[in-house]
Amino acid sequence: MRRVFLIVLDSFGIGGMEDAASYGDVNVNTLKSVSSSPCFRMPNMRDLGLFDIDGVAEETGIAKKESHRAAVARMTERSRGKDTTIGHWEIAGVCSPKPLPTYPNGFPKEVLDAFSEKTGRGVLCNLPYSGTAVIQEYGDAHMNTGDLIVYTSADSVFQIAAHEEIVPPEQLYEYCRMAREILKGEHGVGRVIARPFVGPAGGLFTRTARRHDFSMEPPATTMLDQLILAGKDVIAVGKIWDIFAGRGITESVRTGGNEEGISRTLEYLDRDFEGLCFINLVDYDMLYGHRRDVDGYAEALAFFDEKLPEILAKMRQEDILMITADHGCDPAYTATTDHTREYTPFIMYGQSVSPINYGTRETFADIGATVLRYFDIAPVFQADSMIGPT
Repeated sequence: MRRVFLIVLDSFGIGGMEDAASYGDVNVNTLKSVSSSPCFRMPNMRDLGLFDIDGVAEETGIAKKESHRAAVARMTERSRGKDTTIGHWEIAGVCSPKPLPTYPNGFPKEVLDAFSEKTGRGVLCNLPYSGTAVIQEYGDAHMNTGDLIVYTSADSVFQIAAHEEIVPPEQLYEYCRMAREILKGEHGVGRVIARPFVGPAGGLFTRTARRHDFSMEPPATTMLDQLILAGKDVIAVGKIWDIFAGRGITESVRTGGNEEGISRTLEYLDRDFEGLCFINLVDYDMLYGHRRDVDGYAEALAFFDEKLPEILAKMRQEDILMITADHGCDPAYTATTDHTREYTPFIMYGQSVSPINYGTRETFADIGATVLRYFDIAPVFQADSMIGPT
């Protein structure tokens, strides 16, 4: 019974790509930045081969392991962008030749007018904003008027914040579905995001864990679709369901953060299934990368590294573990608080996996092709597997 556990360390980049400057990213390297923190500890990832990946030892100053235990590669994003959605889509075999639309000056009037007509509520803000700052700036006005706080970021997102006493989360989710219907074609943003919050009027507002993302469906056949057609299980942990709009998934569980995501992964390691368990660990990006918290990012990586032996100990003879990322978010880069255009790591471990360095790959989609090849499925997308037919 073959199983693949594919873990995405959300935003764990390993150095700027050659075209990073065209995205406004100069001298960015998430791993290099966090490795300078006194909180950084990743001995188990080093044993697997993290620092043997092209350029990593040279950039960080941390020596290669040489006799690493896993197959490794440096992954190049072929898609135009550095967004969570297109990064995951490319891992699953769908490259995006055009970036998803962004709105540095806010959303156009026709979008907001259609949204207000659907919801019956007005709109506040309509600017790129920090999610924690926007509720402090507009929270009282929202509570007084019932108008929805709509904002964006450097990513392709339409975010709606509302106080849970004014707009219950289920109602907020319905407003997001309305927005998702409006935001298609020219204005087809990657994600519509519900951002519920709580707190007293005139006091400190805080976001709750009831965030929910509403993504576009991938525009082409993915690795997940092909696994389903072949009768395999596809289990989504974390925000994977949201990123793929539920398509190509047989079972899913949402998580409140990295710790729960790792716990769920350990539970699935004890379960019988045949197919893919696809996990996203979001805290690196959401809590530390965007907030430019170097030590927090490093501590979160150290926690994952500490749990890695427990994950490896539960693996069965035919299991394969893959660890990668979807983009960068260098917490030491202060020019913006945006994602950063970076190479990502790929580590593949299992009893049947030879510890080969596959160099620098041309697309994240090679990961999807490798997953499919392990199940003797020929990918319908253009990519090269890092293992041969089994």
